[in-house]
Amino acid sequence: MVCQEYSPSTPRNSQLVTDAALAALRCAALTVADTGLPPNWEVRHSNSKNLPYYFNSVEKVSRWEPPQGTDTEKLKHYMGAHHSAGSRPGAVPGVPDGKIRAAHLLVKHKDSRRPSSWRESEITRSKDDAMEIIKAHEAKIKSGAISLGDLAPTESDCSSARKRGDLGYFGRGDMQKEFEDAAFALKPGEMSGVVETASGLHLIERLE
Repeated sequence: MVCQEYSPSTPRNSQLVTDAALAALRCAALTVADTGLPPNWEVRHSNSKNLPYYFNSVEKVSRWEPPQGTDTEKLKHYMGAHHSAGSRPGAVPGVPDGKIRAAHLLVKHKDSRRPSSWRESEITRSKDDAMEIIKAHEAKIKSGAISLGDLAPTESDCSSARKRGDLGYFGRGDMQKEFEDAAFALKPGEMSGVVETASGLHLIERLE
């Protein structure tokens, strides 16, 4: 829609005046559309991926996920009105189709596929010892004393520790089956029990 400014010079015909006024109001609403994003954030569109993304005009940073502090209900309404072309009904803005986002905390042991990590060049603990460690982490998280995201940076044997355990978005077939099955069974905000894979022992939290 091309915006035209309404002013007293608009034709005097009452219907034309009404139409012009309504058009001006609609344009004003679009111009100051409430995206639900925090200050300085805006929605842009990636031509290469054909997906909307979020851009901070002050910090000059962009991201695929809505920034912290977003009013998700307002954002959904905005995206439905302005970025709905080609998107699936009920889609969450910026989330790739059929994928979820999760974080995890990994404790390796000597029988892990790669018994080393950024924390230790050679991991010699037994599987039983690793189980004791991760069970203690699980109890601490469930007690509310700390979150998985706060614990992962110091205790996880995965390189994702530097991102608070965040693995980003992944779909079926992207991860080891045991990990994938556990992650997809969770609802956003839920954490799994201990999950065993060839990599070691995991606690998984579904983020989106």
